[in-house]
Amino acid sequence: MDQLALADTPTARCAYYRHTCDLPAGVHPEIGRITVRAGFVGAITMPAMLGRRVRDDLTDRLIGLGPIICHERSKRWTFLTRPDLSDDVRLFAELFRHNVSIVPCGGEIALPSPDDANARYRHWIVAPRNGFRPSGSSIVEAIRSCARAGKR
Repeated sequence: MDQLALADTPTARCAYYRHTCDLPAGVHPEIGRITVRAGFVGAITMPAMLGRRVRDDLTDRLIGLGPIICHERSKRWTFLTRPDLSDDVRLFAELFRHNVSIVPCGGEIALPSPDDANARYRHWIVAPRNGFRPSGSSIVEAIRSCARAGKR
């Protein structure tokens, strides 16, 4: 993450995301926010409390963690994944019951930007260091595991 500290402009940070992290990011022209479109990248968003449990479950099962974004104000986490989840209404409904959503193909994913740290919008829980992203199905399985554990 030291390289991110040096990238103190949205354009420089965006270049880091593209070249080092294999995230096809761009700077939103009107607001300067760094975004990536879902499609090449998958994303699953959930309440921060569930996100912590999912992160811990993945760690306990020795499944590699990929990038995780904290949306400070809404108290939600977004896990960046490989885009391997099918467009399944039953899956969406199952996750919806846990206040979890899959960012649809073409949806905009906001990435942490240099200005976000001061404004407390978003920051990395697990910062990207390369192009690794876990499978979306491994995140869904962790959500299911955490939901089962919460019902006991």
